[in-house]
Amino acid sequence: MSRTGKKPVTVPSGVTASIADGQLSVKGPKGTLAIPLADEVTYSVEDGVIAVKPVNDSKRARAFWGMQRTLIQNLITGVTEGYTKKLLITGVGYRANAQGKTLKLQLGYSHDVDFAVPEGIEIKTPDNTTVEISGIDKQQVGQVAAEIRRWRKPEPYKGKGIKYDGEFIFRKEGKKK
Repeated sequence: MSRTGKKPVTVPSGVTASIADGQLSVKGPKGTLAIPLADEVTYSVEDGVIAVKPVNDSKRARAFWGMQRTLIQNLITGVTEGYTKKLLITGVGYRANAQGKTLKLQLGYSHDVDFAVPEGIEIKTPDNTTVEISGIDKQQVGQVAAEIRRWRKPEPYKGKGIKYDGEFIFRKEGKKK
């Protein structure tokens, strides 16, 4: 039995959820999101609660049960609060600057890296070494953060590179004399 799947997802006031054409759509103050419905799970929207139950007792249905409930919770959180990821840039001469729909990164290469910001994502640079990525879709925010981080991953010797806020970089020791 899925502990996560058993809990119903509460729909806060100001948010509407509807099932149509094989999709669950959630509309809130920040926008609208939808996910396709899995055949292994039954969905019910009633009295401000979305309930998810497996169709049968197969392993696949039980696996989808908790995952679909979590995806629905992510939709509700996205349209009410949104998601934010913070990247920290460490290194001499490394900096970032948001210019409209482009993020300009200087990461020690012979050229600047211009990252085109996708639709639905907002990027802010409060200072030269911090990048804040925000949006309503959790998967898209995480994907954009990973794509930016991929340009210069943190290295274990000096710790230079782009890392997530709160990420710990295990530092290696240098040579002993």
